Amino acid sequence: MIGQYLQTAMLPERKVAAMPPLETAQKAIADLQEFIALRPDAREVRKALAVKLVYQGYLYDEIQTILDVSRGSITNWKQAYEEDGIDGLRLNYFGRRSYLDAEQREQVLSWLQTRDSWELGELEYKLAFEYDVVYESKQSYYDLFNAAGISAEVNDEVKS
Repeated sequence: MIGQYLQTAMLPERKVAAMPPLETAQKAIADLQEFIALRPDAREVRKALAVKLVYQGYLYDEIQTILDVSRGSITNWKQAYEEDGIDGLRLNYFGRRSYLDAEQREQVLSWLQTRDSWELGELEYKLAFEYDVVYESKQSYYDLFNAAGISAEVNDEVKS
């Protein structure tokens, strides 16, 4: 959804120091847009969006506000992209921890019980950004739904 708006974003009407040549920037923007369109992991999308905005001429302060990321992260992601291309933006592994601790699990279960219907992506997003957990198997997410008293439907929407 953010990608739709950023794809048509206009360059700000100001000069930005250290902008790469126009042809280089256009190629980078096209590569990054393709990567964004194909990535299911929101963390990789956020990295690519930040770098894309840099190449579109946005100031780091603006990118910080738009994506809620630090200047250091933007700098690191841009440097990784320039050194390793798209591969520099990929996650090197899935999840920093393999599971939620007991307190976090209870928080997630309480959160899940606030609604009757959920989509799998909502739970994946919450765990990735709030708890830094990404499970390799969808079954782990379904186990959380089950523990919260919510049953999985065929279309990855879950209902109580």
